[in-house]
Amino acid sequence: MNNYNSELNPSLVSSLKKIRHVALDMDGTIYLGSTLFPFTLDFLKSLSDNGIGYSFLTNNPTRSISDYLEKLSGMGISATEENMYTTSIAAIDYIKAHYPSARRLYLLGTPSMVSQFEKAGFEECGDDPDDIPDVLVGSFDMTLTYRRLCRAAWWASQGIPYIATNPDRVCPTSERTVLVDCGSICKCIEHATGRRPDVTLGKPDPNMLQGILNRHGLAPDEIAMVGDRIYTDIAMAHNAGAFGVLVLSGETTLQTALQVKEASEKEKDPEFFPPDLIVRDIAELGELLLAVR
Repeated sequence: MNNYNSELNPSLVSSLKKIRHVALDMDGTIYLGSTLFPFTLDFLKSLSDNGIGYSFLTNNPTRSISDYLEKLSGMGISATEENMYTTSIAAIDYIKAHYPSARRLYLLGTPSMVSQFEKAGFEECGDDPDDIPDVLVGSFDMTLTYRRLCRAAWWASQGIPYIATNPDRVCPTSERTVLVDCGSICKCIEHATGRRPDVTLGKPDPNMLQGILNRHGLAPDEIAMVGDRIYTDIAMAHNAGAFGVLVLSGETTLQTALQVKEASEKEKDPEFFPPDLIVRDIAELGELLLAVR
């Protein structure tokens, strides 16, 4: 047992026993950059062998599900569409649930993302003031042109239902540039029109996890949200009432995690979202899930 979970107390054991599904952040959790962690495949097999389902989550909507499956396959992970949940899928599910008659969308997104919406039965509106969309969707669009940005701002100013796929201001990169992400694009529209998205999906918004709960018929306490970021992964678990597991294999250090935990206990400040469980990596999580069964 590690020194940050000094003992498996009865409450923690009870919570772990309830877990029927594991929602996995990707970079920093199952791989780092382009390198798969050596324990990932064994962890996924252990989940399957013990009747625990799993899904892969990402806030990045630029790739279609098939693109992500191809990337996972290249790393040796055999997955299906049922295992993937991106912010594009979250947006599709949200539109179908809240705007069931919507068919035509004005999409700020990459061709790969647009193809995912088309596969779901939606049509993309053109850059034409007479081609009125049912819903405006703002996203991380690396193919964005000024003309399309202006058209999106126009539809926002006209009161069209408006959703954003994710809140990220920038996309992490090792390149010597800044990858302007969805949050910043939507901020530009807000500055021009005074209109914010009606809803912003993606972590930490609970709608991202709610889609998985609905898909698999799960209660919030039956799913573990596992990731390496407190302010997205663990915050979403908190917001959705799920079990939040922080792994130390990515961005967050043990020192930061313990500081957040201490601040939460002392200040009772809703700004802090301490994890329910801190583990070295998903290999250790797998060991704990087996230990309580």
